[in-house]
Amino acid sequence: MNHIPEGNREESPAALVQRLVLPFKNLLLLRRALTHRSYVNEHQEALEDNERLEFLGDAILDFVAGAWLYNHFPEMAEGELTRMRSALVCTEQLAEFARAFDLGSAMRLGHGEDQAGGRQKDVLLCATFEAVIGALYLQSDIATIQRLVHPMLEQVSEQIILSSDSRDPKSRLQEWSQGKRLGIPKYVTVTISGPDHQRMFEIEVQINGKAYGRGSGHNKQVAERAAAQAALEAIEKS
Repeated sequence: MNHIPEGNREESPAALVQRLVLPFKNLLLLRRALTHRSYVNEHQEALEDNERLEFLGDAILDFVAGAWLYNHFPEMAEGELTRMRSALVCTEQLAEFARAFDLGSAMRLGHGEDQAGGRQKDVLLCATFEAVIGALYLQSDIATIQRLVHPMLEQVSEQIILSSDSRDPKSRLQEWSQGKRLGIPKYVTVTISGPDHQRMFEIEVQINGKAYGRGSGHNKQVAERAAAQAALEAIEKS
């Protein structure tokens, strides 16, 4: 990815659009999305910062991530969907998305904020990413946002699932089954469907020979976690 030329302090909105191939027609709207309140405080000609666009982008990302998770993980329970969405749109993750786009190079910051390393701060990067999403939505439609965001969600979602050891439903289910002296849960593959590049696994978790829940996913680990989560929820309701 190209960065701003050496010696320039800030990438222009036009250069950002060209570099990222973003469908912006109104560059003033993009300029506003890149403008932090510290810049407005130091420049009387700047009429508005990006906080309203940040508010809009936050709501849009919540919806896009929620809808993507709902369709991508059809067997995932509501509680796990909520946790996953929170992880996908948290400040740290959105800041990483902003870094992938090198939005820090184009942020309009006040001198003090710039000198304090504002272009690398998670909070500012996250806010700028949300504001750009809000501005892009006003310029286009939700389908455009989905085409931009879905590949990023795809890239990080399964890693988020697999890295959440402290809330791993498989571990919690095994603790419960061993506490009840029922042995260790067994995960049985029920079906494998789809083409080679897009496999879908359906897995059933059994404890002491009894089926407790099923789950599906694009690999066995994800499907097993979904099955364990389904089993935990069934246990809680029984």
